[in-house]
Amino acid sequence: MRRLWPFILCIVSLTAAAGCAHSPSVPSGPVDAQVVLAPGQSVDVAGTSLRVQFQSVVSDTRCPGDALCIQGGDAVVRINARTTTTAETTFDLHLHVAAAEPVRVGDLSIAFETLTPYPFFSRGPIQPGDYRATLRVTR
Repeated sequence: MRRLWPFILCIVSLTAAAGCAHSPSVPSGPVDAQVVLAPGQSVDVAGTSLRVQFQSVVSDTRCPGDALCIQGGDAVVRINARTTTTAETTFDLHLHVAAAEPVRVGDLSIAFETLTPYPFFSRGPIQPGDYRATLRVTR
């Protein structure tokens, strides 16, 4: 029986360590969440430890809907993102150019999907507070 105690302690220790390795406070399942944010607004993405804030529209050179343009233009938004295990990082996300790649925060990916409202010359300039950025978060 004395020879079994080290073995039993080893099994109990390994079982406890395995249970601690997967913390319920850090989700790890699949994620496919879409969030729509106004400038200055932030959100905790459900099913993740991610917090995203839409800071501002850096530039909006999209071709107005009532104009003829040689190029389609681009829109760039600035976001802040952090998780419980990563420091807050600022990203500039592009909508239409080759740089329109998702960014990584920990094991999550953030993609810029749309920016509303769409510009029209006949409606005048878009006020900064009127913008809404749609982001997709995936794992």
